[in-house]
Amino acid sequence: MPRSYPPEFRSKVLDLLKAGRTVAQVAHDLQISDQTIYTWRRQSLVDAGQEPGLTSMEKAELAAARRRIAELETELAIHRRATELLKEVVPPKARFAAIAVMVEEGLPIQTACRILEVSESGFHAWRGRAPSARSVRHAWLTDLIKQVHAASHGVYGARRVRAELVLGRGITVSHGAVEMLMRRAGITGLPGRKRRRIRPDTPTAADLVDRDFVRTAPNQLWITDITEHRTREGKVYCAVVLDAFSRKVVGWSIDSRQDAALVTNALGMALHNREAAADTVIHSDHGVQYTSWAFTLRAKESGLLPSMGSIGDCYDNAMMESFWGRMQTELLDRRRWRTRLELANAIFEYLEIFHNRQRRHSSLGMLTPTEYERLHAAQPVA
Repeated sequence: MPRSYPPEFRSKVLDLLKAGRTVAQVAHDLQISDQTIYTWRRQSLVDAGQEPGLTSMEKAELAAARRRIAELETELAIHRRATELLKEVVPPKARFAAIAVMVEEGLPIQTACRILEVSESGFHAWRGRAPSARSVRHAWLTDLIKQVHAASHGVYGARRVRAELVLGRGITVSHGAVEMLMRRAGITGLPGRKRRRIRPDTPTAADLVDRDFVRTAPNQLWITDITEHRTREGKVYCAVVLDAFSRKVVGWSIDSRQDAALVTNALGMALHNREAAADTVIHSDHGVQYTSWAFTLRAKESGLLPSMGSIGDCYDNAMMESFWGRMQTELLDRRRWRTRLELANAIFEYLEIFHNRQRRHSSLGMLTPTEYERLHAAQPVA
């Protein structure tokens, strides 16, 4: 099965071509085929309207439409089955009540009775019967509830409306009945003010690493963090996900803002590129991006085990700090960057080409992360 690449990766490859790199150079550095890059470049021309063909958006819309058709077919089959089952348990009176609502909305009686499989004569007989004592009491209570609610200037909810009926007017009625009748009549009280939730000082996830970053196989421990660097246009932020086994960058995201989307996109690329195990740990600090709902939900839905070091302690994410230090020395601090795009392209080259495929790491026996993982995969299982 051919490998797929994230959109961010394809975009950065095209940026390298625009910056003057040849297809052959980029294909050699990233170890992908020339034809793949030519296909991406042609698709970008189609998207720009410079060549005929389906744009990426049109292809995505077509794929989405096909998925939606499949979903609708499934929903239709479920609806038909649910209708067959409900016919056996829903009593005719409940169907008569539903038909009465539809008739009031202008739908024809004959069609409604045919679809719900009840007789028209039965419906008319049901509608012509005198109201039951229960329905009369409900109508009377509803009028009283409206009076009490209006007298409170629309403030009272079900609890205080019932209190007024019981204590003020001597009427015996349950809280559930008042709540039900208010809901049917569309009557609600004023909501109380929401209390501000104070974020506790306790960690949002336990420290599953305890400063031990040594692992014996890929996808056992991923570590992640954010760095920033200035350009003349403003700051560029980069989030990276490293595999602790090989120090390989398995996910990254580059943007002009450091928000939850930045770290969630980096994690999404890592999940796209790797097959996370049931016990894969994702280790981070306590930054607001990593404690955000979006990142936490993505990690847990993917079966990852969140881990966080203690607050304000750089040693609890030492491998990541070491990576940033090397990147700062080998790339970021070596020149002044004019534009965000210029720096983003340089970071992409550093991560995907230099760090992963060319840089020899002393901790890996002077192998590159890609070579180290390839050698590990070739070893026979003990």
